Amino acid sequence: MANRMLSMLLLLAPLCLLTDARAQASKGTRLLTNRDNGKQLLKLPKEDDAFGFIVFGDRTGGPAAGIKVLDQAVMDTNLLDPDLVMTVGDLINGYNATDKWMEQAEEFHHSMSKLRMPWFPVAGNHDIYWRGKGKPNGEHEANYETVFGPLWYAVQHKQCWFVVLYSDEGNPETGEKNFNNPDCQRISPEQFEWLSETLHKAKPARHVFVFLHHPRWLKKYGDDWQKVHKLLAGNGNVRAVFAGHIHNMRFGGVRDGIEYYTVASVGASLSMDAPQGGFLHEYHVVTVRKDGIKVSAIPVGTVIDPQKITDAMSDDLLNINRALRPRVTSVAGAGSGPPVALDGTVDAVVSLSFRNVGTRAIELEIVPLDSHPWQFGPDHQHLILAPAKDGEITFSIRRAASVEPFALPTVEVRCDYLARDRRIKLPIRTTTIDLPPPAELGTKDQLHNGVLMLDGTGCLLIADKSFSLPDGPITLECWLRGDDFMGRRGLVTKTENSDYGLFCSNGTIDFSVLLGNKYASASSSGPVLKVGRWHHVAGVYDGKEVRVYVDGKLIASAPGKGRRRTNKHPLFVGADTTNQGRATAHFHGSIDDVRLSKVARYVGESFAPPERHQPDADTVLLIPCDRDFGPWSIDRSQTRAHPRRQGNAYCTLENRSK
Repeated sequence: MANRMLSMLLLLAPLCLLTDARAQASKGTRLLTNRDNGKQLLKLPKEDDAFGFIVFGDRTGGPAAGIKVLDQAVMDTNLLDPDLVMTVGDLINGYNATDKWMEQAEEFHHSMSKLRMPWFPVAGNHDIYWRGKGKPNGEHEANYETVFGPLWYAVQHKQCWFVVLYSDEGNPETGEKNFNNPDCQRISPEQFEWLSETLHKAKPARHVFVFLHHPRWLKKYGDDWQKVHKLLAGNGNVRAVFAGHIHNMRFGGVRDGIEYYTVASVGASLSMDAPQGGFLHEYHVVTVRKDGIKVSAIPVGTVIDPQKITDAMSDDLLNINRALRPRVTSVAGAGSGPPVALDGTVDAVVSLSFRNVGTRAIELEIVPLDSHPWQFGPDHQHLILAPAKDGEITFSIRRAASVEPFALPTVEVRCDYLARDRRIKLPIRTTTIDLPPPAELGTKDQLHNGVLMLDGTGCLLIADKSFSLPDGPITLECWLRGDDFMGRRGLVTKTENSDYGLFCSNGTIDFSVLLGNKYASASSSGPVLKVGRWHHVAGVYDGKEVRVYVDGKLIASAPGKGRRRTNKHPLFVGADTTNQGRATAHFHGSIDDVRLSKVARYVGESFAPPERHQPDADTVLLIPCDRDFGPWSIDRSQTRAHPRRQGNAYCTLENRSK
C-alpha cells in the first residue's frame, strides 16, 4: 500500500518545466559530476511541458459531516498543488427551495475558497432539482448560473481544453428532470451544437477533457450518449471523460482512444465501505504530458504535510509507543477466595496503570479480548492522560473452572496522540494482564514426572526481583539432554559482566561467577556432553574456588574470591541474557530439576548425583520442570518464584530415570 501511494504522489506532483533550445542540451551538460565512473547509469527526466489537475467527486447525498471530507480534500489538494481543480457535480444537497439552496451553496463556496488554485464546477441533479412549492421553469438552473457559473462552458489551459457539459437538461418535450428516466437524459440541440462548435475550435489543442455529472455511457441512461461519443471521437484529441453521481469509482475502458472515468466521492454517501473496490472518498489526479495522460486516485486524508511531522512530534510518538505498557498496580480477590485458584478459577478486581511520557495528551481505549472462559466488566475503558501524567483503570475479571489450559487474559490498548490539528493513531498492541499465580501453586498441586522441552527458541524466565541469593557460596545444578550443542549455548544463566551462569557451548561445560572485577570460571578443556544423553551438571562456588561437575565427577576448578557482582537481569533456564535482559544463545534439548542453592553442596572429586533434587532450608529455587500451569512453570522452593515460559518452552511428561 505504501509503495502504491508513493507512486501516485510522484505521478501527481505538477511539473511546470520550461521548454527551450537549451533544455534539449546534451546529457553531458545536464549531468554535473567530477566522477568519470557510473555516469552512464543515470537517466535524465523528461523536459516536456507537463502539469496536473484534480477531479473532485460528489460532495452531497451523504451526511452533513461530509463537508468535513471536502475540507480535508481541499487541504490535500493544496499540498499537491495542481494547476486547477474540476468537479463532477452534486456540490450541495439541494432538493429544496431558494433560501435553503443558497445557504448550502454558501457552505460549499466557503470550503472551496480555501483552495490555492482555480476550481471549476459541474452541475449535478442535487444542484438543480427543486422540491417544494413554486417550482420555476428549469428548477434551480437560474440559481446555479447566478452562484456557480454557466451550465456548460469550456476553459483553455496550457494547450489543453476543459469542456463542461450539463447532463440534467431533462425531457425536451415535458421539461421533466429525472436521472432515472432515459428520456430525461438527453443532450439538447442547443448544447450539442455548442459542443460541436467548441470541439472544432479545440482541434489544434493537445488534449481535450470532458466533464459531466451522470456517466451517460452506462446503459441505464439510454443511448443518447452514443452521438456525443461519436462527436468526441471524431475530434481526434479528446483524451478522457469524467463523471460522478454513482458514488463509486469505475473505469469504463478506452473507446476510440477516449478513457472513461467515474469518480467516487468527496463526502457523499457510500453504498458500502470497500476502498479497494472503489467505494471510498477519493479524488482523481491527472498528470498531463504532451504525449498523453496518467490518471490515479488518492483516498481523501492520505496526503501528509511533512512539515507538520516535526522532530519533536516524531520523538514524542516513539517515546510514547515504547513506554505504553499497562502495569498491574493491584490484584484483589473479588470474593472470599484468592484471585487465582489452583483449578483455574479467577474472581478478581484488577487495576491497571498507564503513564504518558509525551509532551501532548493521549487518549487510550482499553478493550479486553473477551473469550471463553474469561469475562470482563466493563467491556472497555477510556482514559485521557495529560503529558507526563499517570492514570488508572479497573476491571473485574472472572474465569470459571475449565478443562481448557489456563492462559492469562489479554487486552487491546488503542492510543490516539492528540496533536494540535489532528489525532494520530499509534499501533494497536495486545498485552496480557499479569495476574499472580495461585498462592498454593507448588505446595498442594500434584507432583509429576516431566521435563522441560526447548527447541532452541524458548526458555524459562525468573525475574530478579522474585528471588534473593545472598553473597557467598552457591550451587547451581540441573539435569540436561542436548539435541544440539553447536555454538554458544546458555544453560542456566544470569551473566552479563556480573553474576553467575552455567554454559554448555559446543558440548563443553562452563561455570562462571563474577567476583570483584573478573570472572572466576571453571571450564572443561573440550566437549564432555553427549548429544541425546542425560547428564547431571553442577557449578559450585565455596568462597575460595569455583568447580564444575558432570555426572558427579569434577571436570574443572579455578580459584576465586571476593564479593559477587550482581545485576537486575532475569535468571534464564535454557538461554543466556543480553545487556537489555533479553534471552539469547538458547539451549536446544531438554532440561530437568533445576536447583539454585545458597550453599556449596558438593566437595571433592566426585559425588552421586541425586535423581531428583529436594528442597531444604538452603534451597533458593527448585524448578522440577514437571508441569506447567498457564504461563508458569513451578518453583517448589519456599521462594515460590514461579518462572514464566517464553517462546515454545513447555513441560511434558517424561520419566527421565528410565
